[in-house]
Amino acid sequence: MKQIFKAAFVAAAVSATAVTGALAQDVKVGVAAEPYPPFTSPDSSGKWVGWEVEFMEAICAEAKLNCVITPVAWDGIIPALTSGKIDMIVGSMSITEERLKTIDFSDKYYNTPTSVIGAKGDDFEATPEGLSGKILGVQVSTIHAAYADKYFGPTADDIKQYQTQDEANQDLAAGRVDAVQADAIALDAFLKSDAGACCELKGNVADDPAILGAGVGVGLRKGEDELKGKINAAIAAIRANGTYEEFSKNYFDFDIYGG
Repeated sequence: MKQIFKAAFVAAAVSATAVTGALAQDVKVGVAAEPYPPFTSPDSSGKWVGWEVEFMEAICAEAKLNCVITPVAWDGIIPALTSGKIDMIVGSMSITEERLKTIDFSDKYYNTPTSVIGAKGDDFEATPEGLSGKILGVQVSTIHAAYADKYFGPTADDIKQYQTQDEANQDLAAGRVDAVQADAIALDAFLKSDAGACCELKGNVADDPAILGAGVGVGLRKGEDELKGKINAAIAAIRANGTYEEFSKNYFDFDIYGG
């Protein structure tokens, strides 16, 4: 009889372990190590906070994934994914044709315009003509760097690339560059800060989907169809059940999902 009970106990334990494993797949989520408010940044205690952190927590809970934030330098984040050091990227990475040659993406989870900001009183527009003779700052290895090189490179005096968006913004505030190009939401957060009091929005750039992409998606390795399916289902679910809107309203007064 003891053997029967023992066998039943072992079977139950194995079954429980299997269920737990199915409910909590471990996933390393790569975020840019460099602060990118209001999307991702470490607080004073080192805890990662921001809109994309809450988005990640929501989709991981919905998909029953045990997600662990893994900071990676932005210019090495795709190699970290393809080499298996991380399992997905949640880092405001736009879905572009060029990136799709190397990695896969989930469905879009937000989409905002690309903007240019500059010093107050310096009257120019976010066009090749408007940036003629000016120094433009962009973050390295981003769609903004690629866009600036194509559209503003021929007319701008110089295009300076920075490891972080914060560094570009700081140089703008210090007068070392005339303008900065980046995602509209990230630049809006800077303009609302004390450091951003120097500057103002000059406009949004003309769209080029081939460079700027079709919105932001979760970066995934090619062939990870099961994980991609879980993430896509989770994005659709939190959009439908109100979770997405609930945490987003703490950051934005409009629907960041976009068109």
